[in-house]
Amino acid sequence: MANWPGGAKIAVQIVLNYEEGGENCLLHGDEASEAFLSEISGAQPYPGQRHWNTESIYEYGARAGFWRLHAMLSDLPITIFGVASALARSPDQVKAMKDAGWEIASHGLKWIEHKDMSEDEERAQINEAIRIHREVTGDAPRGWYTGRCSMNTERLIAETGRFTYIADSYADDFPYWVEYGDRRQLVVPYTMDCNDMRFAIQTGFTNGEQFEASLKDAFDTLYAEGAAGVPKMMSVGLHCRLIGRPSRAAALKRAIEYFRSHADVWFATRLEIAEHWIKEHPPVAVLQPSRMNKKQFVDAFGGIFEHSPWIAEAAHDLELGPAHDTVAGVHSALARAFRSADEARRLEVLAMHAGLPENLASTGAGALTGQEREAFTALSETYASRFGFPFIIAAKDGAEAGVLKALKARLENDRDTELAEACRQAEQIAELRLEEKFKTWQIASS
Repeated sequence: MANWPGGAKIAVQIVLNYEEGGENCLLHGDEASEAFLSEISGAQPYPGQRHWNTESIYEYGARAGFWRLHAMLSDLPITIFGVASALARSPDQVKAMKDAGWEIASHGLKWIEHKDMSEDEERAQINEAIRIHREVTGDAPRGWYTGRCSMNTERLIAETGRFTYIADSYADDFPYWVEYGDRRQLVVPYTMDCNDMRFAIQTGFTNGEQFEASLKDAFDTLYAEGAAGVPKMMSVGLHCRLIGRPSRAAALKRAIEYFRSHADVWFATRLEIAEHWIKEHPPVAVLQPSRMNKKQFVDAFGGIFEHSPWIAEAAHDLELGPAHDTVAGVHSALARAFRSADEARRLEVLAMHAGLPENLASTGAGALTGQEREAFTALSETYASRFGFPFIIAAKDGAEAGVLKALKARLENDRDTELAEACRQAEQIAELRLEEKFKTWQIASS
């Protein structure tokens, strides 16, 4: 859970994307004009040609929009996502960013698509972006956001080992850690909803009031969650050529004034948030079943369902991912394998629970004494004779005399009903074993 400085209920992080001068253009050596995130609805690239209207829209961001936003935001700690080639073409704007104390993170070499790049080409562009960024700003970037990224981008950035955080994610309201090889990389997620890019898409904002209302709604929701004890991070995404227009800038100003009217709000750069998160929530070793090969998985979980390694083998064959690296995740995979087996195999698993001393110890019936224990033994034999499998109950579902009461009640079931219930109880026992296994592993790795 976040523990923001000063007990803040919310961390507000404002990004100003500086892309003007980094867009596709024949003058930049590109094969076609830019067609992304401008005022021109349904714009298409012009292969082999310049696009006068698009070029002038981007130029507005550098000539007018940036300076309007600079005047409005210069007293706030914001982050610039700066395209390296755009920064190189904008020395006055870069000086203004630095004078304001803004963080300047990298937004790649050029504001272009990366989805079709080879790994070698994208890696070369990353290195060139870092080189130019350092030349232009005086410092290497510590944060990275590509935006128009490929499936390789996050991994390639993490592999450089140069960045405190990566922002090419929209997956959470918190920072989180990812692992690539032996490197753990912090991700500080960005946003598409609280983002003025929605002025430039068909289903987006049509006026400033819509943007303002969206920002306030997001703030109110996250602020309330923080007040309830779970502080979150709010990201706001801006573009000089979009929100920098006078018809929209007023809405941004009102929203920021609204944020500032609340107590316990931490305005921060993404780098400040990343450094705080690293201090408060450093990366820790975690059990990652989804990355285990089959032998490792079966060795770890083959005994969870009472000496039935075939269940773990079948579970490993399912589509396991990071969502399965929890007790609930592994249990879901194991339970699916158990439930999909035919009745004969499930009965084999249930039969493994037979044997009074072991069964009593694993079900909680071991606490029975005297007449209760004798009654339990007799009824268990009746149960096994009637249904063809031993009585099974998860420990949390019965203790002391309660287990005897449950046994008596379940003897009234028909066989199909009781088989289903016995299987559910076996699954619950497996879940309890998994909880203990994960807990033991966490203690050992801490």
